[in-house]
Amino acid sequence: MPDLFHMLSDEERAFTETLARFCADKIAPRAAETDETGAFVADQIRAVGETGLMGANLHAPHGVGISAQALLKSVEIVAGACASTASALTAHYLATDSLLLGGTEALRDRYLPAAAEGRTLGAFALTERTAGSDPGDMKTRATREGEAYRLRGAKCFISNGGVADFVVVYAVTDPAAGSRGISAFVVEKGTPGFTPGRAEKTMGLKGGHVWELEFDCLIPEAQRLGPEGSGFRTAMKVLDNGRLEVAAMCIGIAQQALDLALEWAKTRIIGGEPLAARQGIRWQLADMATDLRAARLLALEAARQRQNGERFSEAASMAKLHASEMAGRVTDAALQLHGGYGFTRDFPLERLARDCRIMRIYEGSSEIQRNIIAAHALH
Repeated sequence: MPDLFHMLSDEERAFTETLARFCADKIAPRAAETDETGAFVADQIRAVGETGLMGANLHAPHGVGISAQALLKSVEIVAGACASTASALTAHYLATDSLLLGGTEALRDRYLPAAAEGRTLGAFALTERTAGSDPGDMKTRATREGEAYRLRGAKCFISNGGVADFVVVYAVTDPAAGSRGISAFVVEKGTPGFTPGRAEKTMGLKGGHVWELEFDCLIPEAQRLGPEGSGFRTAMKVLDNGRLEVAAMCIGIAQQALDLALEWAKTRIIGGEPLAARQGIRWQLADMATDLRAARLLALEAARQRQNGERFSEAASMAKLHASEMAGRVTDAALQLHGGYGFTRDFPLERLARDCRIMRIYEGSSEIQRNIIAAHALH
């Protein structure tokens, strides 16, 4: 297979190769147990933090900083080892990207160094029960009280939310201004009036928990990211990054499923010959490999645009849409190829199929991505 990541520097290539060995040794062996117990991936995140990956999306002086293409490859590697760990990692990126893109210099200096070193964990709180696909319809309010804001409302499906050291919360500061009236605030763990609710019981990513969060707390003005009303623009830029990282997660999961399918096809003997000798099986494998390659190329193009400082909303949506739909097809086909064994928990296919199902929903559902892509095509 040709090297699709030939643009990586020698240092980045060494980093991703080391990361791949680390994940194979330390992260992948715990994936099945994590799925069974449902325990949050706290130990895995701490271990990943020791590699420098927690700050790989941030450039000096706040983080180690690698190219968008190397970051894509790194997230793919982690997701192939354990999707729950990758989910917690990329949720952390959403929080630190919010600070990087929208925060004041003082806030960046205060929060990003520790977050980049893995000493603290972040969360990104945008979604509400009545404002998922349309975050502009959020009900959480931040009302001025002197030199502070009274933050009131609730968020849901917030990855890392109940264990994060800090949460970037998006709230309405000017209800009359629509999306231009949304601002963002950093809320620290333990702030009076900030109450994590229960973790949701989910179909997959059982080690990457999502929480309900409730707020009735006083937040100093200094904890606001940038000017009032700038929050929505920041959130949309952050979600472009997040959609590319979801695409990377999908590619990592699908690559693992394809690898398992290829090995099974070569070693499973039926009627005296391996499954791989049968044309129907070979065609399935060819379709899976082609689908995966297309997803990786779309993601690499979005990463190239991101690295060059170009607007990449359309490319990120295309990458996320295709990769999330592709992962569903590839994991299902790999499970089918394993027959009854694929349906058992003795094999990882059923976990991969469950883990990738959310990818078509979060960071903007497939339907939302199609709306974004169509808007660009029609412009």
